[in-house]
Amino acid sequence: MSETFVTFHGWVGNEVTHREPSGVSVVNFRVASTPRIKRKGEWTDGDTTWYSVNAWRSLADNIRDSVKKGDAVIVHGRLRSETWTREDQLTSTTLVVEASFVGHDLSRGTSVFLRSARPDRPDADAHEELADMIHGDQRAQTPMDSWGNPKSPADAPGSKEAAAGTAPGPVGTSAA
Repeated sequence: MSETFVTFHGWVGNEVTHREPSGVSVVNFRVASTPRIKRKGEWTDGDTTWYSVNAWRSLADNIRDSVKKGDAVIVHGRLRSETWTREDQLTSTTLVVEASFVGHDLSRGTSVFLRSARPDRPDADAHEELADMIHGDQRAQTPMDSWGNPKSPADAPGSKEAAAGTAPGPVGTSAA
């Protein structure tokens, strides 16, 4: 299945809504994008396209803290359409963008960047985990041959099979 990615700019048309279903942060907001079109030598507004934008996790948190109704934004993400039946029984289609990137459109105004704080993680735990991965109990690890196959006890130096040359070789080969 192919996916369509879009990048567009426009104006945020509503307040950003933030939720945390199942503990995962998500925001939703609408963006109106109106192209400028040159017709008969004069610039005019084209038809406005409305996009419903959603974003997840840390991007959602940053949008919640940064984007407000009326802000000029640039959005990049995966486009899909949702068709639904309205109360008057007419069918409507909504363009939905799952955002990968969202930022203020600096051709329309200024902005100040503040780096997000990372979640606290005790450094001692990370160092201990890394040291355990590097220097952990070597006996608990499965011995591997040069091909990355688990070694059998018959491969151990001094075993009868190894001495006789009958220990199995790498997968897909035979000991000759």
